[in-house]
Order: sequence, then structure tokens, then C-alpha cells
Amino acid sequence: MSATTPILLNAFNMNCVGHINHGLWTHPRDTSSNYNTLAYWTELAKTLERGGFDALFLADILGVYDVYQNGIELTAAEAIQLPVNDPLLLVPAMAQVTEHLGFGVTVNLGFETPYSFARRFSTLDHLTRGRVGWNIVTGYLDSAARAMGQEQLVEHDRRYDQAEEFMEVVYQLWEGSWEDDAVLRDKAQRRFADSARIHPVNHHGDFYRVNGYHLSEPSPQRTPVLFQAGSSARGQAFAARHAECVFLSMQSRGQTAALVKSLREQAAAVGRDPYDLKIFLGATAIVADSDNEAQALFREYQHYASAEAGIAHFASSTGIDFSRFDLDEPIQGGNRNAIQSAVDNVNGAQQPLTRRALLDSYGLGGRYAPLVGSGITVADELQRWVDETGCDGFNLARTVVPESIDAFVDHVVPELRQRGLVASDYPRDQHGHNQTLRRRLSGGDRLPPSHPAAAYRYHSKG
Repeated sequence: MSATTPILLNAFNMNCVGHINHGLWTHPRDTSSNYNTLAYWTELAKTLERGGFDALFLADILGVYDVYQNGIELTAAEAIQLPVNDPLLLVPAMAQVTEHLGFGVTVNLGFETPYSFARRFSTLDHLTRGRVGWNIVTGYLDSAARAMGQEQLVEHDRRYDQAEEFMEVVYQLWEGSWEDDAVLRDKAQRRFADSARIHPVNHHGDFYRVNGYHLSEPSPQRTPVLFQAGSSARGQAFAARHAECVFLSMQSRGQTAALVKSLREQAAAVGRDPYDLKIFLGATAIVADSDNEAQALFREYQHYASAEAGIAHFASSTGIDFSRFDLDEPIQGGNRNAIQSAVDNVNGAQQPLTRRALLDSYGLGGRYAPLVGSGITVADELQRWVDETGCDGFNLARTVVPESIDAFVDHVVPELRQRGLVASDYPRDQHGHNQTLRRRLSGGDRLPPSHPAAAYRYHSKG
């Protein structure tokens, strides 16, 4: 990737108090406890648009983190993604106060029905004028399965079998049910839509049966921009086939570069342009006027962070109750039905992991080693990660709200703009209209013909 290739920027957040960097809600300047107010989210959206961010990526979870200490005592005390509200309901309010910012929203398909789900995202795509994306997840918490009436979570690879069929159904609804010219809006002839150009979806599969018409007229993007974050072998194969944006956790630069290369090769192997995948790395930045001030701020934040809350979060990702191990006892085990890549990171570590080592690595309460420094220093590091791994951009996690995002926008973004890595303004189409999220990321409003969704588009026989 050349030095002038734009860096894509998403903010990474969740409709809760404690998201990634746990414990920082106790900082006296932090306002994340106001997560349940509209003003909290609309002000964030305006700040991100001022900073030229491409999207706000909203995580979500069903269920609770109850693996650590076999309960939710620490989860509740430290607000470890509990309480957590629905992210979809935030989008219209934030769209109303912005013109360009996109919204990637996580929804677990395992507890959804494709028919009603497809309508919700078509509605959001209309209301945002094509600025919405869907982060496809299959879930990993047994607590969610129990809460939704199941005895336990469906086996890992079987969840991906279900996901494949779910995608087949929603592609039919979004891409094939309504033809492009089905909507007439002809008041004189009293014909809003032409029924001959609206087609039922008839699907009978292992997981879903659907016989009906999509309820929404075609939205600007039809199919929302597709995000995905699975790093297991099955998750990577799913991403290579379906995803437009892939979210990876930062590892070493070498490991990350190898994973980026593998994902692009897998996309090419299924007939897609490998650069149709936009790959984002999770990142945390602590920024100030100078490197020394940023280091001082980092030490201040560490005083409020909770490493134990961080590993309690990680415990549910692996299915390992780390509290069972002495501080220096090697950790082993794991639940392969949880996040397989997280389990592999524990069991495949070069040096056996211990609870002490985990606590040391979660000094800011989260899993990302923070980038700490001035705007120039952090911009240098971001550019280096892009150059050395081949990624396209970053999902920036919050620390202390709102100052962490404000500092990034005020210090890092101007530096990136000066280098030509972030545009000074959002592009518009040839008619002067705001671009859809997909057009800004990949150059078109619709999924390309090489994407599997294109196979479901209705082609008139006339």
C-alpha cells in the first residue's frame, strides 16, 4: 500500500458503559455512564463526522459474561458490557445530525428471523440514505443461548452453516424480491408500485422457510455494507465469501500481515477481487499535545482502569475461568465453542500464559496495546501498521469519553490529512449528493457482480 493510500477510520463503540477498556468509567472526566441518553450519541456522531471518520462501528452482545468466577458479580460491578442496550435504535438519531458518517451495527443472526431482520436493515438504509452496514456475528455465549430458550449454544461450525443459509435468504429478499423499477410513484395513474415487478421469495432449507415478498422497497444500497469479525478457519472462509469489511484484533505486525494476506487469497479463490475486502485493525490511542503529556495521560488512565475486568471479559471469549488459576500457574483449556481464535491464542502462546501475565497485559483494561503519543507519533504508528500489514484502516476503541475521541480528532486527524491519508472533506457523487457508505468504501452503491449476493438479483426474461 502506498503512502498516499487513504486510511479508513471507524470508531469502535457499544451501547453500554464498559466496552473494551474496562474500568475507565470511574475516571472523573468520563461520561460513558450517560450512554442511555440521545445527546451522548448525537454529540459523538458529530465529532466523528468533524474528524472525517468513515463509520461508527457498534458492537453488541446477547447474554452476559458469567464465566469468570462463575457468575456476574464483577461483570455487574465494573459494567462489563452490562447493562447493554440495543444499538440499532441509536442509528436514526445519529443519522439525523450527520450527513456522511456511516453506521456498522452488530446483530447476531442466530437469534433472528431473516424476513423481519431484512426489513429492519432496509428501513435503516432508507433513513440513513445508504449509510448503514451490518456486522454479521453468530454469537459465542452460552448465557445468550440459555436466555433465548436454548439449552446451550449451537456448535461452532454448525452456527456458520446456519449463517450461510441466513445470508442466502436475506440476499434473496434484499436483491431479488423487488426489481429496480418496481416503484412508480405515479399519482395520476394511482400506481405506487408495479406488482408484476415484485417477486416472492420461496426458500425451504435446513434452518429457514420463507414464502413471501420483501416488505421494503429497494433502499439505496439494497444490501447493507457487510462487516465480519471471525478469525477461526471457518470464520475466515465465511468472510472471504461474504464480507466487505473484516475486523481483526491487532497481533504482531508479522502475524497480522500473514492473516491479511490469507484473507485476500481466500477471497480471490472464491472469485472475488481480493481488494474488495477492506480490513480494519482494532486500535486504542492515547493522544496529547506532546509525547510526554500523552505518557502522563496514559499513567493517569491506568490508575482508573481494571485489568481484572479486562480478563473477565476475555474469560467469556475463551470459556476459561481465569480466576481458578494461581497467579503464576499456566493457563490451559478453553471452550472450542466460544471464540476459537481466542482459545488458540491462549493455548498456542509461545510462553504459557498465566493470570499474572494477563493482568499485566490488560493494564488499560482492554486487549489492545495502546498507541501513546502526540498526533505525529500516533499518525506515524498508524501509517506504519498500514504499510507493514496491508490493512486498510482501524477501528478506534474509546478510553475516557469524550476526551479520547476529541483528542484523536484534534491531533491525529489533522496530521493524517496533511499527509493525504484522510480527506479534508467527504466526497460527493457526480450530482453533488452525499455518497453511500459502500460507494465511499469501494466505489459503488451496489455489491459487485463477483459477490454471491449478485446471483439473487432479478433478471427480467423480457
